[in-house]
Amino acid sequence: MSKQKSRNTGIEMTLRKILHAAGFRYRVHRRPVKGVRREADLVFGPARVAVFVDGCFWHGCPVHATWPKNNADFWREKIETNRRRDADTDTRLDEAGWLALRIWEHETAETAADRVIKAVRGRR
Repeated sequence: MSKQKSRNTGIEMTLRKILHAAGFRYRVHRRPVKGVRREADLVFGPARVAVFVDGCFWHGCPVHATWPKNNADFWREKIETNRRRDADTDTRLDEAGWLALRIWEHETAETAADRVIKAVRGRR
């Protein structure tokens, strides 16, 4: 599991290319709010939109999540902790006036880009 990429995954890179080609500019792997130690994959500062690209396994995707049989208790607790942290992050960003947008790794980059573009345009 230590070989799994946490940054610059395939979906993330494709999403960034589509958004850049569409004329959108963003910061990569930044903390949107000072004092909140959570890093977003893409940050649109003026629009106050933070995009998180979540892996189906690590974040417990409701469609594709699997529960390992080996060391099951450890993995269930790990994934549930990630889910709670994600919910806490969304709440903290919302309280600070930000929109947290969650993209699942199984989504197509084009669909994800459309969601991001609509959110950023809607908040400008």
